[in-house]
Amino acid sequence: MRKLRAYGIVPATNIREANLDKLKLTLVCSPYDRMEPLRRKKVQPEGIDLDMVDDLGPREIFDRLMRSNDFDMGEMSSSEHIANICAGTNPFVAIPVFPSKVFRHGFVVYNRKSGISKPKDLEGKRIGVPLHTMTAAVWCRGVLEEDYGVDLSGVTWVQGAVNTVGAHGNPAPPPLLKPVNIIQNQTGKSLNDLLVEGEIDAMLGAILPDALGKNPDIVRMWPDYGAVEKDYYKRTGIHPIMHLIAIRKEVYNANPWIAKALFDAFEESKAIAWQQARWDGAQKYMLPFLYPAIDEIDEIFPGGDPWPYGIEANRNTLEALVRHLHRHHIIDREPALDEIFVSVE
Repeated sequence: MRKLRAYGIVPATNIREANLDKLKLTLVCSPYDRMEPLRRKKVQPEGIDLDMVDDLGPREIFDRLMRSNDFDMGEMSSSEHIANICAGTNPFVAIPVFPSKVFRHGFVVYNRKSGISKPKDLEGKRIGVPLHTMTAAVWCRGVLEEDYGVDLSGVTWVQGAVNTVGAHGNPAPPPLLKPVNIIQNQTGKSLNDLLVEGEIDAMLGAILPDALGKNPDIVRMWPDYGAVEKDYYKRTGIHPIMHLIAIRKEVYNANPWIAKALFDAFEESKAIAWQQARWDGAQKYMLPFLYPAIDEIDEIFPGGDPWPYGIEANRNTLEALVRHLHRHHIIDREPALDEIFVSVE
């Protein structure tokens, strides 16, 4: 068991005193399975009384964290965190805990009538994106460029909400360092509508258009995207990281011991969630082929862990993300990973 004294805290003599002695912190994060043991307080960070809020979506979480002091820490866009580090405008530090990882090959879609049939056909087209700087879009572009040789320099990016009218949230990322042809969707239609009507040729990012699976002209770039993503991981060791855990600098600077305490708790929470997913007494998730998928994960991922935390286990992925951000003019340099995360040792 981890010792409170290791963090400079003297253990209390009873439960009431222990609760009073703990540092009260608030965490905002989407309701992921790997966070559920923390939310239910089956796992409690040593020396911390953690209150978790999980009824917000990711974009709302990011905007609230950046625009208010409502929470001490939370799930944060990896691209925004790194961009703000390089711009010198980041009010947070981060620990290498990754609430969201998503392979993004299945999120590149197009309209058949646009003349697109392969990745290279995206060159020079009009492509919808919720937010050019969002991590999902960075990964989509990175894969297209590095794996398929797609030159995206001539693309016109149409930015806006996917399935509703207006903007995707209310973000304020640092400005791009070089001009990119981005126009805001001010048509009074959603990107989904523009794709169906042929006003844009394709779409990529974190959200799929409603027309996918309903309109035969709206299709994925890789229909067998699951197999493509497995091949990508086997070749590169990259499992794209979307979000990390960010802690307000003033909270961390006053209590640097919390980085390790929190990291250990997130690890424990994740391990419990994965153990529950594997439990065969009664299947916990509405995934009919869950157990064959778990067998495949055991074969593909080192140690059978599909969701490792920490820098070293994710080095290839993190370095690729930094590389893509730099190429896309979102950051002016490639920061070392120990500049992005504080120590959890």
